Amino acid sequence: MTRFTSLVGTAILGLSALAGGASAEPITGAGATFPAPVYAKWGEAAKAAIGVELNYQAIGSGGGQNQVINRTVDFGASDAPMAEDKLKSANLVQFPTVMGGVVPIVNIPGVKDDALKLTGEILADIYMGRITKWNDPRIAAINPGIALPRIAIAPAYRADGSGTTFVFTSYLAAISPDWKAKVGAATSVRWLAGNGARGNDGVAATVRQVRGGIGYVESAYATQNKLSATQLRNRAGHFVTPSRASFVAAAESGDWSANPGFAVSLIDTAGEAAWPIVSATFILLPRDSEDPARAADVVKFFEWAYANGDTIATDLEYVALPAKVKDAVRAVWRAEIKH
Repeated sequence: MTRFTSLVGTAILGLSALAGGASAEPITGAGATFPAPVYAKWGEAAKAAIGVELNYQAIGSGGGQNQVINRTVDFGASDAPMAEDKLKSANLVQFPTVMGGVVPIVNIPGVKDDALKLTGEILADIYMGRITKWNDPRIAAINPGIALPRIAIAPAYRADGSGTTFVFTSYLAAISPDWKAKVGAATSVRWLAGNGARGNDGVAATVRQVRGGIGYVESAYATQNKLSATQLRNRAGHFVTPSRASFVAAAESGDWSANPGFAVSLIDTAGEAAWPIVSATFILLPRDSEDPARAADVVKFFEWAYANGDTIATDLEYVALPAKVKDAVRAVWRAEIKH
Protein backbone atom coordinates (compact mmCIF):
# COMPACT_ATOMS: atom_id res chain seq x y z
CA MET A 1 0.00 0.00 0.00
CA THR A 2 1.40 3.41 -0.96
CA ARG A 3 1.72 6.25 1.47
CA PHE A 4 -0.91 8.22 -0.41
CA THR A 5 -3.36 5.31 -0.51
CA SER A 6 -2.88 4.72 3.20
CA LEU A 7 -3.58 8.37 3.97
CA VAL A 8 -6.66 8.48 1.80
CA GLY A 9 -7.84 5.29 3.46
CA THR A 10 -7.42 6.98 6.82
CA ALA A 11 -9.49 9.90 5.62
CA ILE A 12 -12.24 7.68 4.25
CA LEU A 13 -12.47 5.63 7.42
CA GLY A 14 -12.46 8.77 9.57
CA LEU A 15 -10.26 9.62 12.48
CA SER A 16 -12.36 8.27 15.30
CA ALA A 17 -9.71 5.92 16.68
CA LEU A 18 -7.13 8.59 17.42
CA ALA A 19 -6.01 9.21 20.97
CA GLY A 20 -6.53 12.37 22.98
CA GLY A 21 -9.37 14.52 24.19
CA ALA A 22 -12.09 15.57 21.76
CA SER A 23 -15.44 17.28 21.57
CA ALA A 24 -18.55 15.15 22.14
CA GLU A 25 -19.02 14.37 18.44
CA PRO A 26 -16.61 14.63 15.52
CA ILE A 27 -17.16 17.32 12.97
CA THR A 28 -18.06 15.72 9.64
CA GLY A 29 -16.94 16.62 6.15
CA ALA A 30 -17.07 15.01 2.72
CA GLY A 31 -15.81 15.69 -0.76
CA ALA A 32 -12.61 16.07 -2.72
CA THR A 33 -10.01 13.30 -2.71
CA PHE A 34 -7.12 15.67 -3.50
CA PRO A 35 -6.90 17.22 0.00
CA ALA A 36 -7.83 14.05 1.90
CA PRO A 37 -4.25 13.26 3.01
CA VAL A 38 -3.68 16.72 4.49
CA TYR A 39 -7.12 16.77 6.14
CA ALA A 40 -6.32 13.41 7.74
CA LYS A 41 -3.04 14.67 9.16
CA TRP A 42 -4.57 17.97 10.23
CA GLY A 43 -7.34 16.04 11.95
CA GLU A 44 -4.88 13.89 13.84
CA ALA A 45 -2.86 16.88 15.03
CA ALA A 46 -5.88 19.09 15.80
CA LYS A 47 -7.51 16.43 17.95
CA ALA A 48 -4.42 16.29 20.14
CA ALA A 49 -3.97 20.08 20.18
CA ILE A 50 -7.48 21.51 20.51
CA GLY A 51 -9.79 18.55 21.07
CA VAL A 52 -11.67 18.79 17.76
CA GLU A 53 -12.09 15.43 16.06
CA LEU A 54 -12.60 15.15 12.30
CA ASN A 55 -14.43 12.49 10.28
CA TYR A 56 -13.78 13.17 6.59
CA GLN A 57 -15.16 11.06 3.73
CA ALA A 58 -13.18 11.37 0.47
CA ILE A 59 -16.04 10.84 -1.98
CA GLY A 60 -15.21 13.36 -4.70
CA SER A 61 -15.95 17.04 -5.22
CA GLY A 62 -19.43 16.55 -6.64
CA GLY A 63 -20.46 14.39 -3.71
CA GLY A 64 -19.09 16.92 -1.26
CA GLN A 65 -21.09 19.73 -2.83
CA ASN A 66 -24.28 17.67 -2.79
CA GLN A 67 -23.88 16.55 0.81
CA VAL A 68 -23.33 20.03 2.21
CA ILE A 69 -26.22 21.43 0.16
CA ASN A 70 -28.40 18.69 1.68
CA ARG A 71 -26.91 19.45 5.13
CA THR A 72 -25.90 15.81 5.74
CA VAL A 73 -22.35 16.92 6.73
CA ASP A 74 -20.98 19.90 8.60
CA PHE A 75 -18.89 20.99 5.61
CA GLY A 76 -18.27 20.00 2.01
CA ALA A 77 -14.98 20.00 0.14
CA SER A 78 -14.47 20.64 -3.55
CA ASP A 79 -11.55 21.18 -5.90
CA ALA A 80 -13.95 22.92 -8.29
CA PRO A 81 -15.14 26.20 -6.76
CA MET A 82 -18.89 26.60 -6.54
CA ALA A 83 -20.43 29.40 -8.61
CA GLU A 84 -21.47 32.55 -6.76
CA ASP A 85 -25.20 32.11 -7.50
CA LYS A 86 -25.13 28.55 -6.21
CA LEU A 87 -23.31 29.62 -3.05
CA LYS A 88 -26.03 32.18 -2.42
CA SER A 89 -28.92 29.81 -3.07
CA ALA A 90 -27.41 27.15 -0.79
CA ASN A 91 -26.42 29.77 1.83
CA LEU A 92 -22.80 28.66 1.88
CA VAL A 93 -19.46 30.32 2.55
CA GLN A 94 -16.55 29.11 0.40
CA PHE A 95 -12.88 29.40 1.32
CA PRO A 96 -9.59 27.74 0.24
CA THR A 97 -7.38 25.52 2.37
CA VAL A 98 -4.31 24.49 0.34
CA MET A 99 -3.13 24.52 -3.26
CA GLY A 100 -1.56 22.01 -5.59
CA GLY A 101 -0.90 21.20 -9.21
CA VAL A 102 -2.38 18.73 -11.65
CA VAL A 103 0.30 16.77 -13.48
CA PRO A 104 0.31 14.79 -16.75
CA ILE A 105 1.83 11.32 -16.23
CA VAL A 106 3.15 9.06 -18.99
CA ASN A 107 4.42 5.54 -19.66
CA ILE A 108 6.75 5.76 -22.66
CA PRO A 109 9.45 3.07 -22.98
CA GLY A 110 12.94 4.56 -23.09
CA VAL A 111 11.91 8.04 -21.92
CA LYS A 112 13.26 9.12 -18.53
CA ASP A 113 11.04 10.45 -15.77
CA ASP A 114 10.13 14.14 -16.13
CA ALA A 115 12.09 14.41 -19.40
CA LEU A 116 9.24 14.65 -21.91
CA LYS A 117 8.15 18.15 -22.89
CA LEU A 118 4.56 18.90 -23.86
CA THR A 119 2.41 21.95 -24.52
CA GLY A 120 -1.21 22.60 -23.70
CA GLU A 121 -2.08 22.55 -27.39
CA ILE A 122 -0.50 19.12 -27.82
CA LEU A 123 -2.27 17.79 -24.72
CA ALA A 124 -5.61 19.03 -26.04
CA ASP A 125 -5.03 17.38 -29.41
CA ILE A 126 -4.01 14.10 -27.73
CA TYR A 127 -7.27 14.05 -25.78
CA MET A 128 -9.21 15.00 -28.90
CA GLY A 129 -7.73 12.04 -30.79
CA ARG A 130 -5.77 14.17 -33.25
CA ILE A 131 -2.28 13.14 -32.13
CA THR A 132 -2.15 9.37 -31.86
CA LYS A 133 1.55 8.34 -31.90
CA TRP A 134 4.33 9.34 -29.51
CA ASN A 135 6.73 10.02 -32.39
CA ASP A 136 4.33 12.56 -33.92
CA PRO A 137 6.36 15.39 -35.52
CA ARG A 138 4.84 18.01 -33.19
CA ILE A 139 6.01 16.11 -30.10
CA ALA A 140 9.39 15.29 -31.63
CA ALA A 141 10.00 18.94 -32.54
CA ILE A 142 10.02 20.07 -28.91
CA ASN A 143 11.91 17.00 -27.64
CA PRO A 144 15.22 16.96 -29.53
CA GLY A 145 17.57 14.28 -28.27
CA ILE A 146 14.76 11.99 -27.04
CA ALA A 147 14.17 8.85 -29.09
CA LEU A 148 10.38 8.76 -29.14
CA PRO A 149 8.98 5.31 -29.97
CA ARG A 150 6.42 4.79 -32.72
CA ILE A 151 3.74 3.48 -30.39
CA ALA A 152 0.14 4.48 -29.92
CA ILE A 153 -0.79 7.10 -27.36
CA ALA A 154 -3.33 5.71 -24.89
CA PRO A 155 -5.07 8.56 -23.03
CA ALA A 156 -6.67 7.83 -19.65
CA TYR A 157 -9.13 10.12 -17.90
CA ARG A 158 -11.30 10.19 -14.79
CA ALA A 159 -14.58 8.37 -15.36
CA ASP A 160 -16.04 9.74 -12.13
CA GLY A 161 -17.00 13.36 -11.49
CA SER A 162 -13.80 14.95 -10.30
CA GLY A 163 -12.38 18.30 -9.29
CA THR A 164 -9.11 17.13 -10.82
CA THR A 165 -10.89 16.81 -14.15
CA PHE A 166 -12.35 20.29 -13.68
CA VAL A 167 -8.86 21.74 -13.20
CA PHE A 168 -7.31 19.78 -16.08
CA THR A 169 -10.08 20.58 -18.55
CA SER A 170 -10.08 24.22 -17.45
CA TYR A 171 -6.43 24.35 -18.48
CA LEU A 172 -7.12 22.72 -21.86
CA ALA A 173 -10.03 25.10 -22.44
CA ALA A 174 -7.81 28.10 -21.61
CA ILE A 175 -5.14 26.97 -24.07
CA SER A 176 -7.22 25.51 -26.91
CA PRO A 177 -10.25 27.39 -28.32
CA ASP A 178 -11.25 24.20 -30.11
CA TRP A 179 -11.26 22.26 -26.84
CA LYS A 180 -13.28 24.99 -25.19
CA ALA A 181 -15.89 24.88 -27.97
CA LYS A 182 -16.14 21.10 -28.36
CA VAL A 183 -15.47 19.71 -24.87
CA GLY A 184 -15.36 22.51 -22.32
CA ALA A 185 -14.41 22.45 -18.65
CA ALA A 186 -16.34 20.60 -15.94
CA THR A 187 -16.00 17.91 -13.30
CA SER A 188 -17.23 15.47 -15.96
CA VAL A 189 -17.01 15.99 -19.73
CA ARG A 190 -17.64 14.03 -22.92
CA TRP A 191 -14.13 12.87 -23.77
CA LEU A 192 -13.25 12.50 -27.45
CA ALA A 193 -10.41 9.99 -27.03
CA GLY A 194 -9.12 7.50 -24.48
CA ASN A 195 -10.54 5.34 -21.73
CA GLY A 196 -11.99 6.21 -18.35
CA ALA A 197 -10.90 4.98 -14.93
CA ARG A 198 -12.21 5.77 -11.47
CA GLY A 199 -10.14 7.91 -9.16
CA ASN A 200 -6.46 8.75 -9.17
CA ASP A 201 -5.69 5.11 -8.47
CA GLY A 202 -7.55 4.01 -11.58
CA VAL A 203 -5.93 6.56 -13.88
CA ALA A 204 -2.46 5.80 -12.53
CA ALA A 205 -2.97 2.03 -12.81
CA THR A 206 -4.14 2.40 -16.42
CA VAL A 207 -1.10 4.48 -17.36
CA ARG A 208 1.27 2.09 -15.60
CA GLN A 209 -0.21 -0.95 -17.33
CA VAL A 210 -0.45 0.39 -20.89
CA ARG A 211 2.63 1.14 -23.02
CA GLY A 212 2.16 4.60 -24.39
CA GLY A 213 -0.27 5.62 -21.65
CA ILE A 214 -0.90 9.21 -20.58
CA GLY A 215 -3.14 10.50 -17.80
CA TYR A 216 -3.46 13.28 -15.23
CA VAL A 217 -3.36 13.17 -11.43
CA GLU A 218 -2.84 15.56 -8.54
CA SER A 219 0.79 16.46 -7.92
CA ALA A 220 0.91 15.02 -4.41
CA TYR A 221 -0.27 11.68 -5.74
CA ALA A 222 2.28 11.74 -8.58
CA THR A 223 5.18 12.54 -6.23
CA GLN A 224 4.34 10.07 -3.49
CA ASN A 225 3.75 7.24 -5.95
CA LYS A 226 6.81 8.02 -8.08
CA LEU A 227 4.85 8.45 -11.31
CA SER A 228 6.64 9.74 -14.41
CA ALA A 229 5.46 13.30 -14.97
CA THR A 230 6.08 15.61 -17.92
CA GLN A 231 7.29 19.14 -18.35
CA LEU A 232 4.84 21.73 -19.66
CA ARG A 233 5.35 25.02 -21.47
CA ASN A 234 3.93 27.91 -19.46
CA ARG A 235 2.53 31.25 -20.60
CA ALA A 236 6.01 32.81 -20.44
CA GLY A 237 7.20 30.22 -22.97
CA HIS A 238 9.36 28.23 -20.56
CA PHE A 239 9.20 24.47 -20.09
CA VAL A 240 8.83 23.86 -16.34
CA THR A 241 8.67 20.78 -14.18
CA PRO A 242 5.94 20.27 -11.56
CA SER A 243 7.36 21.26 -8.18
CA ARG A 244 6.46 23.18 -5.07
CA ALA A 245 8.44 26.14 -6.38
CA SER A 246 6.57 26.24 -9.69
CA PHE A 247 3.22 25.92 -7.88
CA VAL A 248 4.12 28.80 -5.54
CA ALA A 249 5.10 30.90 -8.55
CA ALA A 250 1.62 30.35 -9.99
CA ALA A 251 -0.12 31.09 -6.67
CA GLU A 252 1.71 34.40 -6.27
CA SER A 253 0.25 35.59 -9.58
CA GLY A 254 -3.39 35.09 -8.51
CA ASP A 255 -5.76 37.94 -7.56
CA TRP A 256 -7.65 36.32 -4.69
CA SER A 257 -9.58 39.37 -3.51
CA ALA A 258 -11.32 39.99 -6.84
CA ASN A 259 -13.13 36.65 -6.91
CA PRO A 260 -16.31 35.84 -4.94
CA GLY A 261 -15.78 32.83 -2.70
CA PHE A 262 -12.02 33.18 -3.23
CA ALA A 263 -12.47 31.29 -6.53
CA VAL A 264 -9.25 32.61 -8.03
CA SER A 265 -8.01 31.03 -11.26
CA LEU A 266 -4.40 29.86 -11.08
CA ILE A 267 -4.56 28.33 -14.56
CA ASP A 268 -1.80 29.43 -16.94
CA THR A 269 -0.68 32.41 -14.87
CA ALA A 270 1.97 34.79 -16.11
CA GLY A 271 4.85 33.94 -13.75
CA GLU A 272 8.15 33.15 -15.43
CA ALA A 273 8.56 29.93 -13.41
CA ALA A 274 4.85 29.12 -12.92
CA TRP A 275 3.44 25.64 -13.44
CA PRO A 276 0.40 26.16 -15.69
CA ILE A 277 -2.09 23.78 -14.02
CA VAL A 278 -2.52 24.90 -10.40
CA SER A 279 -5.63 25.17 -8.28
CA ALA A 280 -6.74 25.74 -4.73
CA THR A 281 -9.10 23.31 -3.04
CA PHE A 282 -12.12 24.68 -1.19
CA ILE A 283 -14.34 24.20 1.85
CA LEU A 284 -18.09 24.85 1.68
CA LEU A 285 -19.55 25.81 5.05
CA PRO A 286 -23.19 26.68 5.84
CA ARG A 287 -23.88 30.17 7.10
CA ASP A 288 -26.99 28.95 8.90
CA SER A 289 -25.92 25.87 10.85
CA GLU A 290 -28.68 24.52 13.10
CA ASP A 291 -25.97 23.61 15.60
CA PRO A 292 -23.84 26.70 16.28
CA ALA A 293 -21.52 24.70 18.54
CA ARG A 294 -20.62 22.35 15.69
CA ALA A 295 -20.15 25.28 13.30
CA ALA A 296 -17.83 26.82 15.89
CA ASP A 297 -15.83 23.58 15.99
CA VAL A 298 -15.48 23.60 12.19
CA VAL A 299 -14.17 27.18 12.26
CA LYS A 300 -11.92 26.29 15.21
CA PHE A 301 -10.50 23.34 13.25
CA PHE A 302 -9.65 25.34 10.13
CA GLU A 303 -8.35 28.27 12.20
CA TRP A 304 -5.98 25.81 13.87
CA ALA A 305 -4.98 24.44 10.43
CA TYR A 306 -4.33 27.94 9.08
CA ALA A 307 -2.14 28.79 12.08
CA ASN A 308 -0.35 25.47 12.55
CA GLY A 309 -0.83 23.26 9.50
CA ASP A 310 1.51 24.69 6.86
CA THR A 311 4.41 22.36 7.66
CA ILE A 312 2.14 19.33 7.47
CA ALA A 313 0.80 20.53 4.11
CA THR A 314 4.27 21.16 2.71
CA ASP A 315 5.53 17.75 3.83
CA LEU A 316 2.68 16.20 1.84
CA GLU A 317 3.59 18.18 -1.32
CA TYR A 318 0.82 20.79 -1.02
CA VAL A 319 1.32 24.57 -1.16
CA ALA A 320 0.17 26.65 1.79
CA LEU A 321 -2.03 29.71 1.32
CA PRO A 322 -0.50 33.19 1.40
CA ALA A 323 -0.91 34.91 4.78
CA LYS A 324 -3.04 37.69 3.28
CA VAL A 325 -5.52 35.13 1.94
CA LYS A 326 -5.84 33.49 5.36
CA ASP A 327 -6.51 36.88 6.95
CA ALA A 328 -9.24 37.60 4.39
CA VAL A 329 -10.88 34.23 5.11
CA ARG A 330 -10.79 34.87 8.86
CA ALA A 331 -12.68 38.12 8.28
CA VAL A 332 -15.36 36.17 6.39
CA TRP A 333 -15.67 33.66 9.23
CA ARG A 334 -16.21 36.45 11.74
CA ALA A 335 -18.77 38.24 9.57
CA GLU A 336 -20.76 35.45 7.93
CA ILE A 337 -20.68 32.19 9.94
CA LYS A 338 -23.28 31.71 12.64
CA HIS A 339 -21.33 30.19 15.51
